[in-house]
Amino acid sequence: MTPADQLLAHRGTGSPVVTALRGWTGRQVAVAAAASIAIALVIGIATVLIPNPIFGRDIPPVWWNYPVWILTSILSGMLLATYIAGEDDGSPRTRRFGIVGTALAWFAVGCPVCNKIALLALGYSGAITWFAPLQPVLAIGALALTGIALVWRLRGQVACRTGVGR
Repeated sequence: MTPADQLLAHRGTGSPVVTALRGWTGRQVAVAAAASIAIALVIGIATVLIPNPIFGRDIPPVWWNYPVWILTSILSGMLLATYIAGEDDGSPRTRRFGIVGTALAWFAVGCPVCNKIALLALGYSGAITWFAPLQPVLAIGALALTGIALVWRLRGQVACRTGVGR
C-alpha cells in the first residue's frame, strides 16, 4: 500500500491531522526526528540551555525555557518533515509561520541580556526590565505559530494529496 493509498484509507476516519500523521512514511518520521534533534541542539547550545564551553549566559534559564525549547524543536522538526513528501501547497504562509515561530522560540528561551539585538535596542537594564518580561509572550507566540503552521501543513496533506508518495 502506497502512502497515498494509506491517506485515502484513513480519510474521513477522524481528524485530518491524525489522518495525515498516520499516512507518514518512515522517511518522514526519520526526518522529523533528525530535524527535531538538530533544531534542539542549535537552539539549546546557542542559548546555553545545554551547557557548553562555546557560549555563556549571564542570567540562568527559568523553568519554562525547557518545555518551550523542546516543544518548539519537535513542532519545527515535524513541520520540516511535511515538506519531505515532495508536496508543496504553494502557500508561503506555513513556511513563514514556521520560520517566525522557531525564531521567536530562540528569542524566548535565550538570555535576555545576551541577546545582541535586545541589548543594542534596550541596553542592559532595558533588556532586563522590558525584554525579559516579554519572553513568555514570545514563547506562547512561538508555540502557536509553529503549531498552526504544522496543522495547516498536515491538513493540506489530506485535503490535497496529489504528489504524496511520488
